[in-house]
Amino acid sequence: MAIPTVAAANAYAALAKMGNDTASIANGLGTGLGTGLGTPQGSGPNFSAVLKTVIDSVSDAAHKSDTQAQAVANGKANMVDVVTAVAETETAVQTLVSVRDKVIAAYEDILKMQI
Repeated sequence: MAIPTVAAANAYAALAKMGNDTASIANGLGTGLGTGLGTPQGSGPNFSAVLKTVIDSVSDAAHKSDTQAQAVANGKANMVDVVTAVAETETAVQTLVSVRDKVIAAYEDILKMQI
């Protein structure tokens, strides 16, 4: 099955947007770190706000893929749109799981530190 050029360009644009969102979130995490416990140095977003934003983004991607799947079932959408939406959701979930694993590893490292 050949993918139309416009659909492929839209998929690449969506992927680039997700990359830009991830980079801005990572930059926000870097600026919000403080020098002491509980004392943020910059005016960057706090961790819970960034985490909520990421989870909402993953939820929105999942909702979009569900909506596209239902539209195909009703004969109102193109299969390429569904595949693109599912791929975006899969990428978002894999990114979220990767971040979760890194947070858990960092927490375990902190627990191993001697006082």
